[in-house]
Amino acid sequence: MAHNHSHHHTHHEHHDVKGRNLLISIFLNLLITVAQVIGGLISGSLALISDALHNFSDVLSLVISYIADRYSKKKASFNKTFGYKRAEIIAAFVNAATLMIVAVYLIFEAIQRFFNPQEIESGLVIWLAFLGIAVNGFSVLLLRKSSKENMNMRSAYLHLLTDMSASVAVLIGGLLMKYYGWYWVDSVLTVLIAIYLIVMGYDLLRNSFRVLMLFTPEDVDLEELRTAISAHPEIKNVHHMHLWQLNEKENHLEAHIDFHRDITLSEFDAILVDVEHILEEDFGINHVNIQPEYQKDDPKDIIVQD
Repeated sequence: MAHNHSHHHTHHEHHDVKGRNLLISIFLNLLITVAQVIGGLISGSLALISDALHNFSDVLSLVISYIADRYSKKKASFNKTFGYKRAEIIAAFVNAATLMIVAVYLIFEAIQRFFNPQEIESGLVIWLAFLGIAVNGFSVLLLRKSSKENMNMRSAYLHLLTDMSASVAVLIGGLLMKYYGWYWVDSVLTVLIAIYLIVMGYDLLRNSFRVLMLFTPEDVDLEELRTAISAHPEIKNVHHMHLWQLNEKENHLEAHIDFHRDITLSEFDAILVDVEHILEEDFGINHVNIQPEYQKDDPKDIIVQD
């Protein structure tokens, strides 16, 4: 079999920035958690203590993201030939799942609070909400750029964005409780945030699940891919194809190619260069593993169950 690697590695410096930003976010979220627990105990606000637990779950998710980021940079070895390239996808899947669990829990809590509103010390709640917005807002800005190109960072970013939104809800609720006595507003805002969370979390959960299950990337049509390769005059048939994502940067293709004639190895190498170019330029596939064949008696279907 012939194969090709043409991976697009992110710069080492960018990795360091990601790790540093995650560490800053972890430290800031720990500060908020401690402040909210103390504030909740002083004001008698169950909402603040539950928000502190929510913040602490975000600290854990950020720690998972940080560990995954560190592991993803480890080199491949004899017993780990892909290294830990999937660590960040696993982290994204775990974080997306916890994001949705937290959202369901928030809805449950909000419904209970809606039917049983409690009077709380709104002044302290307002100041702690301001603190939450400031700290989480800063963390969101730190991770925003990385979240666009990496599932793991996107999962951490979503956790923080939720926290910031929750703090905004707590602030609005605190102000309305202080000046109007509308204690039900907090519950309504919490439910709206939780629904948004479920929508965002589901998308991330689904995408990370697809990668972990080795599903074909959604933006690649195998029939179209086969037609593009088969257009080469020397190629008779492309079959027994496997296409999957190792992570967000690497798409892998394995396939058998049937040739019209018994070509030489050097001819095959030249044709492979053409095939790799088509796959990279038109389909974004950067790791190709081709098995050449001539009049071999095997199934010629695109997909063959191994």
